[in-house]
Amino acid sequence: MPLEGLRQGFTIAVSGKGGVGKTALSALLVRILSRMGGVLAIDADPDSNLPQALGLEVETTVGEAREAILNAPARSRVASDKAAAWRLALAEKVEETYDYDLLVMGRSEGPGCYCAVNSILRDVIDSRADSYDFTVIDCEAGLEHLSRRTTRDVDVLLAVADPTKNGLVTAKRVQELTGELMVDFGTTAVLVNKVTPENKPLVESQAREQGVEVAFFLPLDPVVAEHDMLGKPVAQIPDDSPIVQAVVAMMEQVLAAAANI
Repeated sequence: MPLEGLRQGFTIAVSGKGGVGKTALSALLVRILSRMGGVLAIDADPDSNLPQALGLEVETTVGEAREAILNAPARSRVASDKAAAWRLALAEKVEETYDYDLLVMGRSEGPGCYCAVNSILRDVIDSRADSYDFTVIDCEAGLEHLSRRTTRDVDVLLAVADPTKNGLVTAKRVQELTGELMVDFGTTAVLVNKVTPENKPLVESQAREQGVEVAFFLPLDPVVAEHDMLGKPVAQIPDDSPIVQAVVAMMEQVLAAAANI
């Protein structure tokens, strides 16, 4: 998968309702893309499951750092220069590994504070994405990140659905919402996860009925459930497993199409 033709900081956002496997997919994308270049992984879901899927432990989040700065004593050094403290906090919250860097947004503790974390997410993407070849964003479940316009300058939005009517309906709403927002989306693609030879014809029928064009089908792979059961990182699934091979093939198609735009 060549990088020629792709802009620096090529950004992929993964969206979908809870339980469709978007965090597992995000972890696999980070793993696959890290073999091609530098990757910034952003966990923008307040449940913060991406570190576990990648096999990392993160002690604090960006949201928690923001709260500490906002609640600093009035006469402290932090309170006197909150902008400098914030820049330092952001740098400290980037978890660096040999293969990729990870930033966990988390959730602020105060009422209504998550909107501020959304604003931080925009700033992080704007300020850091160009330092990497790829940025992968594991978005929060549902459509909130889109309605709040937190996902900006996204080259590819992957709307993940499970093989159910409700999953397809949600994916369709994601597609429709992206057209209504002042957000720079390059491509929006629907993919259905956990597909079997038995349920695929029904999924295709439901997709036609709902007016949803499914770009990719990812297989139901028992090894994913096995890793979840044993608490093993999804990113460590063997290369020859069906799900890894399917994600690799999907990304080859996505990047080839993007490079030719």
